[in-house]
Amino acid sequence: MALFSPNITGASRSLRVLARLLSYPDAQLRGDLNDMRQALVAERALPTARLAELGALMSTLETGNALENEAEYVEVFDRGRATSLHLFEHVHGDSRDRGPAMIDLAQTYEKAGLFLGPDEMPDYLPVVLEFVSTQPPTEARAFLGEMAHIFNAIFNALQQRSSAYASVLGALLELSGEKAHPVKVAADEPLDTTWEEPVVFDGCSVKGQTKPDQAQPIHFVKTDAAANRQQAAASAGVTP
Repeated sequence: MALFSPNITGASRSLRVLARLLSYPDAQLRGDLNDMRQALVAERALPTARLAELGALMSTLETGNALENEAEYVEVFDRGRATSLHLFEHVHGDSRDRGPAMIDLAQTYEKAGLFLGPDEMPDYLPVVLEFVSTQPPTEARAFLGEMAHIFNAIFNALQQRSSAYASVLGALLELSGEKAHPVKVAADEPLDTTWEEPVVFDGCSVKGQTKPDQAQPIHFVKTDAAANRQQAAASAGVTP
């Protein structure tokens, strides 16, 4: 798990199960699914209908094609901002406020006696849920309530993609005491495209040419800097 604490109790097992369900569906997760299913049913923190949806998701992860499930997870959560599991992506984006917010959240964990595992980011939702699962019920519900609007945005984006993972965000909304409601999901440019480097000499193509099979004239456009240099040279009696 991402956070380490000697005092994890069974009072918030549902939150810890939901945190695991939002983690990469590797072999270890698949091996834990039966215990996770039993924990959800035993705690009865979620409505029957939601438990059925989560059960269907776990069955798919358990008996479906492992490579396809892993590829779908990457496609859903790692290739778009609207479904990102890094919560500050939805709040701060790429602004400078994100760094201080990360530090504050990590310090909140440390004050509770919890420490991030290697390479874990404090705003990663499974990590956040593990922290919340260690808090008293009143504090845990309040903490979830502060994030409910983010849960709802991700829930809507997942529903728009017809992803079974929407059931996990729906469960988080219910545990926070909120209900899902429709929100406008902005067109989401994939993160791979956002970070994509521009193609070198992309303008030197035949795209848009009316006669791509014939020689095309080249037009040199004189910039202001070039014009100034030429004027200075003329004033000095130098032939450019």
